[in-house]
Amino acid sequence: MTCGSGLDVWDFQIQDRHFKQNSNGEPHVDSSQDYVLLLGYENATHTVLRFRRKLDTCDTAQDVPITNDTIRIIYMYHNSEPRNGSQAMGTLPDPTEAFKDSVPIFLTQRVNQVPIELDSRTRTIELKNKDVPIPQTDDNLRWCTMFKLDQFVRKHHVIRYEPVIESRSNIPHLRHIVLYECQGSTPELEIMSREFGRSCMEAEKELLTCNSIVAAWSRGSEGFTYPLEAGYPLDSYQARFYMMETHYTGFQSNSVDLTPRVDNSGLRLYYTTTLRKHDAGVLSVGMQPNWRHIIPPGQDRVLSEGHCIEECTQRAFPRPGINIFAVMMQTNGMGRQIRFRQVRSREELTPIAHDGNVDANYQEYRRLHTPVKALPGDRLIAECTYDSTGRKQIALGGYSSRDETCLVLSLYYPRQKELTSCHSIPSLPTVLRAVGINELAAGTNPIRIASPAEIAGMTLEERLLTYDWRVNFNDFQYVVRKGAFKPLCWSARNTPIPGTDNVDAYAPNLTKIWRPMATCSFSGGASSAHGTMAGGSSYSVNRFVTERDISLDRPPEDDDDRWNVIEGAARSKSIRSSAPSASLASGVTLAVAVSRLVLFVIFLNTVRLL
Repeated sequence: MTCGSGLDVWDFQIQDRHFKQNSNGEPHVDSSQDYVLLLGYENATHTVLRFRRKLDTCDTAQDVPITNDTIRIIYMYHNSEPRNGSQAMGTLPDPTEAFKDSVPIFLTQRVNQVPIELDSRTRTIELKNKDVPIPQTDDNLRWCTMFKLDQFVRKHHVIRYEPVIESRSNIPHLRHIVLYECQGSTPELEIMSREFGRSCMEAEKELLTCNSIVAAWSRGSEGFTYPLEAGYPLDSYQARFYMMETHYTGFQSNSVDLTPRVDNSGLRLYYTTTLRKHDAGVLSVGMQPNWRHIIPPGQDRVLSEGHCIEECTQRAFPRPGINIFAVMMQTNGMGRQIRFRQVRSREELTPIAHDGNVDANYQEYRRLHTPVKALPGDRLIAECTYDSTGRKQIALGGYSSRDETCLVLSLYYPRQKELTSCHSIPSLPTVLRAVGINELAAGTNPIRIASPAEIAGMTLEERLLTYDWRVNFNDFQYVVRKGAFKPLCWSARNTPIPGTDNVDAYAPNLTKIWRPMATCSFSGGASSAHGTMAGGSSYSVNRFVTERDISLDRPPEDDDDRWNVIEGAARSKSIRSSAPSASLASGVTLAVAVSRLVLFVIFLNTVRLL
């Protein structure tokens, strides 16, 4: 989609365009013009354009449906004015000379995430690192800093948190910041709180008592504001120590800037004495970061599932259940889709959340339109889809950027402390069977294979590296998904939920499987162009997939298409690396600062194979 304006305040135009593969970057005019210009004006500093289009235009060849997935906005602008109304190629400024950038956002996010206004009962506290050396190589560093917060002699509620970034030049090296609540007041916690921090590898004992997530920031996020009915509790009588884990990625091997650099970034918490109705908590669901989470190379679709089993939620959740109001879905570079599934009594409900266009550099909390009720005995599943076609060797689960992950952090209320992380990992027999190993040799280091005879004596690592994944991938995927796995259900005290630590669990035998409603862009041959879910079905784009409304068998009828229209506006000071700062009742506001320039271009994931 191309928007243009000249210096004449009334001379505004809009054109629906798309990219073609292997072109010089200039967009081609669509045969179907699906955008509508609503208004345009200029002032002394900015050009403002407001437009709208249907979420799904059914132009399957040249438009991308706008869903609640991560959408990448690509924009360009230039000082030269294009010819008035021209549609021929070569009439736009040279794309190689235009300024261009891209921004991943949740385009349909309806909730305003702008900073809150402080009042007499609202305070802030900053928790920051102190001169952490950023790795000079492409290694990773997990840095742990302990804070003692004993000033909260009565309960307060955290109502918002946001990053405090020391320097924009450090952003590429900041992967995530997670703040944990620690249990107890051990001498080790006291000693560490007096230090400037240390590598998390050197804080293993202290980490064991810090297992409850308070806040989680990932690169691209601007923080999170809690809904009016909930806040995270700060109470010195319940917890005095908080540990902040910062994950740094070092300089890339091809980097030309190897200047030694330190970082003092962290988090800013907004808290208040005006307590909300509910205490909020965070529940982590997914695959335990562990080598048994194996992503074979050279595959365009690898599926991993992390299970929070029924026995864990039955024991931990209060009888009325918990209300999930936001989720953050995490993978690393190979992640393409994440689905947060919910199963009740062997029937699969509408997914709590789904993202079919995952961006590892934009992992933001996604507010649900309405909270989702999860009851005791429900099973929650984090399902991740990876594309490993660019890999020649396997990837394993782990914490570094070279490893993979599959986690969903869910914000909910009312808070309970029986369950803070609810993960799973394939059992060792399942993994061995999946790669054709019958038995390992006892007492060997490195671990060697005892049988079958044709691979006896080979190390486990050699087997994983030389296994013919191209031939055996389907069998591997079947065994891992259907075989036994170990549930890992842990409380805030870093202890397993009784009765779950020594059991083998399996994928549920469903009697009812949720299927999305097909739309014109997600039916027939068009499905492959836009991506499909497991089982070959695709997600409806006419409904927000994070809105639980399984009572609707078809879209609501509305003459003005207000359920299928998106509106956009270009405004000042809001394109950064984050979600939009405001939303409209009938759609979504896009905000872009265009300072007296005559060309403004937005492309909504419009690369097509034509």
